[in-house]
Amino acid sequence: MFTGIITALGRIESTSALPGDGAGLRVKVSTPPGWLDGAALGDSICCSGACMTVVDMGPTHFSFDVSAESLRRTCGLDQEGGLLNLEQSLTLSTRLGGHLVSGHVDAVGRVHSFEPAGESRHLVLAAPAGLASFFAYKGSVVVNGVSLTVNRVDDCADGSARIHINLIPHTLEHTNLHLLQPGASVNLEVDLIARYVQRMLASPAAQD
Repeated sequence: MFTGIITALGRIESTSALPGDGAGLRVKVSTPPGWLDGAALGDSICCSGACMTVVDMGPTHFSFDVSAESLRRTCGLDQEGGLLNLEQSLTLSTRLGGHLVSGHVDAVGRVHSFEPAGESRHLVLAAPAGLASFFAYKGSVVVNGVSLTVNRVDDCADGSARIHINLIPHTLEHTNLHLLQPGASVNLEVDLIARYVQRMLASPAAQD
């Protein structure tokens, strides 16, 4: 589990194909000095919203293996030179500054617009129809691993949704969200509690 509070930016140094037809990639990520202190092989690290297992590491780098299926369902994990939002898994003594984040990407969304709004930025994301019911005013959403608050939801005729988010300067400075442009892809994870509420309401028992 994670909190959605980014503690470092990592850069993808290299990617290499794993053995076997249709296999995924091994991805090597450089980190700031000291960021991996206390980490170990087998630990989970949230990489721009996707929970990945450390399979190799050094003082300022770690590697993870990502399957072809995960690559199809996420974005930004295979781009050499790209920046990743990083967070190590939480402990029972960790401050929960964001919200409970699983690191399981639900879908890839698209940037509809990204405009200045005073000292901040107004981000509008297009979310696919399957996720539209999970977003609510003042609810939480994870975008590229960052815990954010939804300021408005516009439901579209095709069942999809556009979600409006305000990004303050601190968030822009300390995450890769400042690189977003209209049309760019982002990893989305819906709120964990909303996921269970939706399931309970949709179950046959709830209809009795």
